[in-house]
Amino acid sequence: MDTKRWSMEIEITEEGNETFARAVLFSRDKEHLIGVGQARRNPADPMVHEIGDELAVARALADLASKLLTAASSDVAKATGSREPVHLSLV
Repeated sequence: MDTKRWSMEIEITEEGNETFARAVLFSRDKEHLIGVGQARRNPADPMVHEIGDELAVARALADLASKLLTAASSDVAKATGSREPVHLSLV
């Protein structure tokens, strides 16, 4: 069995009522994909940092997943010689 290891780095930054997340996926090919996400707290809501972190990171991971699917779709099209885009989904 061939085991591959990819790693991910997630960076979270807070600025006032906004939280930003950046998720970087490093593959074995030394290439990487970046997903970004943002959350904005309503000033009337209580300040719970974890909620902003969770939302921003979830959005960054969703963005990253979308970019990874696009890359996989492009790779499938190239590998099969297809000129039509290959439609892939998360489920």
